[in-house]
Amino acid sequence: MPLDRGTADRDMKIAMIEVIVVAIPFAGGSKSAESAWGKKNASRADSLLVKVTTEGGVIGWGEAFGFTAIPAVKAAIEEVIAPLCIGVSALNIGSLMLDVQKRLHIFGRSGAIMFGISAIDIALWDILGKATGQPVHRLLGGAAVSELACYASLVRYTDPQLVVENVNRALADGFSHLKLHEVTVDAVREARKAAGDSVDITLDVNCPWTVREALDMSAKLRPFNLRWLEEPIWPPENFDGLARMRREGGIPIAAGENASTLVEFQQMLSAGAVDFVQPSPAKMGGISELQKVFALAAASATVVMVHTFYDGPGLLASVHASAALGSKDSLVEWRYFDLEAQLYGDAVLPKNGMITVPHGPGLGYDPDADVVRNFEVRS
Repeated sequence: MPLDRGTADRDMKIAMIEVIVVAIPFAGGSKSAESAWGKKNASRADSLLVKVTTEGGVIGWGEAFGFTAIPAVKAAIEEVIAPLCIGVSALNIGSLMLDVQKRLHIFGRSGAIMFGISAIDIALWDILGKATGQPVHRLLGGAAVSELACYASLVRYTDPQLVVENVNRALADGFSHLKLHEVTVDAVREARKAAGDSVDITLDVNCPWTVREALDMSAKLRPFNLRWLEEPIWPPENFDGLARMRREGGIPIAAGENASTLVEFQQMLSAGAVDFVQPSPAKMGGISELQKVFALAAASATVVMVHTFYDGPGLLASVHASAALGSKDSLVEWRYFDLEAQLYGDAVLPKNGMITVPHGPGLGYDPDADVVRNFEVRS
């Protein structure tokens, strides 16, 4: 039911911000290699959820990019960010988030502080949608589609045979778009052989190479017809190097998950560094900043492919934004894990490689209380 304006000031002030760490084990026995997101042979997926409650009892859910950085992000939210938000209207998202960013900029414009701000921002959009009876995508202008295509984002396996096994599983599950996180030519070659020529394959290598090394690798990778090569260069903010890769490498370039501010995205786009820009809402300021990146990208005719290597509120934020602000080419990243449980049960599981855009108020779904309770990590 839409919020009565007369009760807004009284009931919509932020009363409580809770940080909840959830660790869901992998159900399958496949082993991952060590990569940017976690440890070698990781046995569980760790998520950091944020629950924001107003004085009137409206609850919003957010998510911060965490993984092995969760202790730092949790501390940043509880000890630094949350005290600045308590008592402020949850409906004043833009002004509150800008004030928090300004007051905390001295501690860094990326990492734990920005991850925590991102989670709270997403939760506030969830609250705004629930308070006004609208899904987030309608608050962003309305969805032009009812479902979006997904790509199955595989963890790094290194062993080409394991790569092939998981490519085949993803194809059997109905995905026609895949992302690999491999860093060897052999693994990519075997994935392309298994998938055939009609399947889109992207490759995220997580910033391992110099520009020269990346150019040499791109020459070896060109025969595999990658839709894009993601973050090939160290450091990730070397936008001139990425632009050179885009000019000379012969493979479309994607980047942006490690950019934390609108200025970085502006610099990236101005440099002509990417064919696909990849803001990560659980890392770079939440929905408030994400919508601005869509506007920047539109001005430079660059496709936005939102980074969503998570499966909680951060994923839902990406779906709403892509449905409302994206193009016909937009894809949703689906973290292709064998988890014992999903935060939303079966509600958001892709079917035949497609994910349904939620139409309930706010983000559309709250995390399943039983899943949160059963897999919560209590310190």
